[in-house]
Amino acid sequence: MTTVTHRPAGTPQISWLSAAMTDSAVLTRRYVNHILRQPEEIVMAVLIPTVMMLLFRYMLGGAIDARDAGSYANFLVPGVMAVCVTLIAVSTTVSVFMDMQEGFVDRFRSMSMMTTSIIVGHVMAAVLRAAIALSVVIALGLAIGFRPKADPLQWLFAMAIMALFAVSVAWVSALFGQIAKTADGASGLGLILAFLPYASNVFTPTDMISEGLRHFVANQPVTAVIDAVRALLLDQPVHNNAWLAILWWGGILAVAVPLSNRVFRRRFS
Repeated sequence: MTTVTHRPAGTPQISWLSAAMTDSAVLTRRYVNHILRQPEEIVMAVLIPTVMMLLFRYMLGGAIDARDAGSYANFLVPGVMAVCVTLIAVSTTVSVFMDMQEGFVDRFRSMSMMTTSIIVGHVMAAVLRAAIALSVVIALGLAIGFRPKADPLQWLFAMAIMALFAVSVAWVSALFGQIAKTADGASGLGLILAFLPYASNVFTPTDMISEGLRHFVANQPVTAVIDAVRALLLDQPVHNNAWLAILWWGGILAVAVPLSNRVFRRRFS
């Protein structure tokens, strides 16, 4: 027997925006609880960039010329911060794919809620994972010699760029999770984003990269983020890197959000 709950007379209607925010908050809490029950996701999100940072700092740092940054640690940490963000891609893509396959969405379609809040919840949980990893990497970076010279406004601007980057990566990952046909396919699509920083200037200056690859590295979207954040945190000239990062990832976000919602509604309409 199905019970239908009616709104009492005189109760104000909840606005669409308020309802969407409430639904998204509830589902975000669900995904955060899932992370807490399976902490290996956080452990891996922190462990991989930590190991890479220590490896390059102490084994290869002496062989790489990073005089413009003052030290190799100053050069390395902002790049590893970008790696922290893209590592959310695989877990987000796979978790979205699994929700699409297991009847989870169908259960919510029978309720009075905004079903696309499921995707928003995944995105917010992914951004939280990235924020935790970023916090750990910055703290560890300070312990191994990272010495930022940014003032509070530069820190705020740098973190705003990283937030835009993380939200954009999360939305693209969610889109990949919806269009994937298998779990392996979802993982593979996520790896495209996860490996994008390795074809950038995370570990070595752009001018030290071979000429054939240098043009791609200098003009890909992750490099713009790294260059902007690196310059802001080290109090160096930012040039047009910040605006390039905002244009790149703002544009990607502007495409990914409506496209993801369109794919979701077409699939479950």
